Amino acid sequence: MSSTEATTAQSFADLGLSASLLKTLTDIGYETPSPIQAECIPILLQGRDLIGQAQTGTGKTAAFALPLMEQIDVKVTRPQALVLTPTRELAIQVAEALQSYAKNLPGFHVLPIYGGQSYTIQLKQLARGAHIVVGTPGRVMDHIERKTLNLDHLKTMVLDEADEMLRMGFIDDVEWILERTPAQHQTALFSATMPEQIRRVAQKYLVEPREIKIKSATTTVAAIRQVYWQVSGMHKLDALTRILEVEDNFDAAIIFVRTKNATVELADKLSARGYAAAALNGDLNQQMRERVIEQLKSGALDIVVATDVAARGIDVPRVSHVVNYDIPYDTEAYVHRIGRTGRAGRTGNAILFVAPREVSMLRSIERATRSPIAPLTLPSRADVTNKRVTDFKASVAEVLNAEGLDFFSNIVSQIAEEQNVSAEEVAAALAMMLQKGKPLQIPGEDPAPPRPMPAGDGRRPGGFGERERKPRTEERGDNRPRFDDRAGKPRFEGGGDSRPRFEDKPRRAVTASSEMIRYRIDVGRDHGVQVKDIVGAIANEAGIESRFIGRIGLYDESSTVELPAGMPAEAANALKRTRVRGVPINMRPDEGRPDDGGERKFDGERKFKKKPATH
Repeated sequence: MSSTEATTAQSFADLGLSASLLKTLTDIGYETPSPIQAECIPILLQGRDLIGQAQTGTGKTAAFALPLMEQIDVKVTRPQALVLTPTRELAIQVAEALQSYAKNLPGFHVLPIYGGQSYTIQLKQLARGAHIVVGTPGRVMDHIERKTLNLDHLKTMVLDEADEMLRMGFIDDVEWILERTPAQHQTALFSATMPEQIRRVAQKYLVEPREIKIKSATTTVAAIRQVYWQVSGMHKLDALTRILEVEDNFDAAIIFVRTKNATVELADKLSARGYAAAALNGDLNQQMRERVIEQLKSGALDIVVATDVAARGIDVPRVSHVVNYDIPYDTEAYVHRIGRTGRAGRTGNAILFVAPREVSMLRSIERATRSPIAPLTLPSRADVTNKRVTDFKASVAEVLNAEGLDFFSNIVSQIAEEQNVSAEEVAAALAMMLQKGKPLQIPGEDPAPPRPMPAGDGRRPGGFGERERKPRTEERGDNRPRFDDRAGKPRFEGGGDSRPRFEDKPRRAVTASSEMIRYRIDVGRDHGVQVKDIVGAIANEAGIESRFIGRIGLYDESSTVELPAGMPAEAANALKRTRVRGVPINMRPDEGRPDDGGERKFDGERKFKKKPATH
């Protein structure tokens, strides 16, 4: 492989693109190519294989999409290019980009194919003919096996976000597809990182590729202002609305939470407070998901509350803020989250909510991004009031500059005369009427300032740092208290009772005794599952703190996990529907004998009860 680094960006006219495509780019508003575009476009136009290493948000879609447009023969209605993407959101995004570049290419047709969409629709569109197919590996494989996707006329193959396809477990599917492409074709591989498996795929399937590496390991982060708020003394929702209200240059935001239920609940609460907000999660069908994203693009929505998976591939220029309402489980998820803002040279803002027990994850994120995250002082009541008053004055000033106020001036004069008050008093009454629902002065008191975050990595027993290093098979302590997000103090059930409380998010505290119930689930080593996958799935879907998850045993085809007795029916039902690495876990009480010799059985209602030990 030959390798080169990015040089100074040129104009699009210098890259060898046709006059019609240059006109389209001018109409769209493109001016100067990004480094990845300036380097990759000439190589791909030459028909050479290529490896492009660049972070998301650097303009790599156009880097491969523009050369594809130049190579298409619209008279041939068979797929001439295939683009593989890790997610359906990215597939749609790439297809939309290609369609926009085809403004001056009549008869061109691009087809996105992905899971979750009807086969009937895709079969009809494939039968009609498509010049470029953009799809996720699983659905592309299905169509190749069904012989509904013919690759005989394929000229170019593009692997977009190859490292993400590896992370999501699609790399075997990608190789399966590559093995079924024509012997003579061009291949382009784009990846933010270059793991050994991706390097191996490139060496096996690409022919003497040119390698372009854009030095932008921290470009996405560098373009983003990162701050965190220490969760303390105020409900997170109240803090969120205060922060959003006083943030400068706020246009639109994606707010990340951990669970699907939390997306709906938080979106509803924000809507009730006057924000144009909607939820985005895996329970929405594709049509509804696409509608939410389109509304965010058009300005019909200002806030989308999303889970990590649902937000992948979203590229909406007006997203000025990303809020990590729930801290992610790992640093990679954090980087992907904040990559939804500050894209392609734009500036962005990332706000992270951190509870005292989560400080070790904050430090891990700082190390991973090689960027310090500054503390954010919660806006005071006075700050919010001043902002609202400033906005109110601006609105009044705008109306004062308008014409046609004579009619309303007469009404004000009449009211002043009839009530024997001044015009200023009438104006004050009108202002009070106008601010109903969103008062200029917010009630209540400011919370006390939070205690400083611990220095260093901040590990404490049961925190993220400890869990990363301690084997999950080690026995957990039974009497450790849960730390309340709002107060940072241990809470117990009352009196001398040492039983901890855990919360099913959103805050619905239930009592958990020290008794643990062991369950069996239908995923194990043969499915590529690790302990962290099981912990993450249970914590995410049932809202159970990781410290209340007991011993986990990994086997070839199944695993066991210990959970507290007294789990609410809602949490138990959520776990029955949970998947780990795409496999339903089918959680049920373990039929084996626990360590203490007792047999435990779920009674099918609200609690897990222990039968007397049998011998």
